[in-house]
Amino acid sequence: MSDTCDFVMNQTMLRIKDPEISIPFYRDVLGMTLIDRFDFPDMSFSLYFMGYPSGEIPEDGATRAKWLFEQPALLELTHNHGTENESGKPYHSGNDDPRGFGHIGISVPDVYAACNRFDELNVTYVKRPDEGNMKGLAFIQDPDGYWIEILSSAGLRDLILGS
Repeated sequence: MSDTCDFVMNQTMLRIKDPEISIPFYRDVLGMTLIDRFDFPDMSFSLYFMGYPSGEIPEDGATRAKWLFEQPALLELTHNHGTENESGKPYHSGNDDPRGFGHIGISVPDVYAACNRFDELNVTYVKRPDEGNMKGLAFIQDPDGYWIEILSSAGLRDLILGS
């Protein structure tokens, strides 16, 4: 559609309890880059934009911000200051009743190799690749309990086509 040809699915926002735990998870476990951080001290929250950059990240702040909001498929991790000091989980992951938000998906070349790496990093699983009816894909949890589907394009193709 010509009216929307320049639209970009830019981000999905997840609320996080503690950026000192969540940022390393997305960076070190899933290999994402922290592209930028925006702090709003007067409103007591910070935003962390993470993803897999499609090119060189601009150094200049204004240029980087413009570039950031043109990138596809980023995560906006929102930290409301003080939640790191609360007991329990301050947010609903969407996968407990009442269900709502489900998961984000990360495509990997080899689900089994990725899961071997996750095992070494003591990642929490919701579903391993050979459990349940849908074989060849996994679900892991981030530190806030959000589900992350781990899949490969070839494996998903085979699942959809019944191969």
